[in-house]
Amino acid sequence: MDGISDMGGTEGWGPVTAPTRDEPPFAEPWEGRAFALTLLTMGRVSGRNLDAFRHALERLDRADYLDDGYYGRWLNAAELMLTDSAILAPGAIDARARTITGEAVEEPPVPEPRKPDYAPTAAGSLRTVAEAPAFAVGDTVRARSTPSEGHTKLPRYVRGHTGVVEVVQPAHLLPDTHAHFQGENPQYVYSVRFDSHELWGESAEDFALTVELYESYLEPAS
Repeated sequence: MDGISDMGGTEGWGPVTAPTRDEPPFAEPWEGRAFALTLLTMGRVSGRNLDAFRHALERLDRADYLDDGYYGRWLNAAELMLTDSAILAPGAIDARARTITGEAVEEPPVPEPRKPDYAPTAAGSLRTVAEAPAFAVGDTVRARSTPSEGHTKLPRYVRGHTGVVEVVQPAHLLPDTHAHFQGENPQYVYSVRFDSHELWGESAEDFALTVELYESYLEPAS
C-alpha cells in the first residue's frame, strides 16, 4: 500500500540535516523504552514479524507518523500491532492515558486474542531457492507499475521506470506476503541502478540511484 512512509522522491520535507557527531542512541530515556517495548510487542506479545511491523508503520496517519517523532511512531505502530492481534481493544491506550491524568474513563473490554499462527521456517531472513535468478547483472529491467493493496517495498518513484541490474543478491523473504502471514515466498533481490533523468526528467540533477528490488517487482524492459 502507498502509505505515509513511502516518502522517497517526494518534495516539501525541508533540507536533510547532517547527523550530530557522537550522537547517543536515544535522545531521551523514553525512546529507549519505546524501542524495547516495540521489539517485545513485535514478536513475543503480538506474534507479529518485522514486515508486519513495517506494515503497521505505513498504515499510520500523517500525525501519528510525523508529529510524534521517530520512536513515537514506533510506539504508535506497536499499539496498532497489539490491536491487530486483539491483545488490546481499539482506544485502550487513550483510555489508560486519560485515566492517569485523573479522568474517569472506562477502558474498552479486552477482546479475544487473535495472534497469528506463525513460525518462521529458519532463522533470519535469507533463504535458499532452487530456481536460478530470472535476471543477470547487466540486464535492463522495468519496475512494475501495479500498486499493491497490502504491504510492499516497491517505492512509488521507481514504478514503471527502467534500470540496470548491478548485483544479484541472495533470496530473501518477500515482505508483501510475509507481512500478512501468507507465506515466506523467498525471492532473489536485485540491486538496480536508475538514472536520475529516467526517474525525474531532464531537469533533475545528474546522478545514479541504486534500489534493492525483489524479483516479482521487476519485468524485462524489452
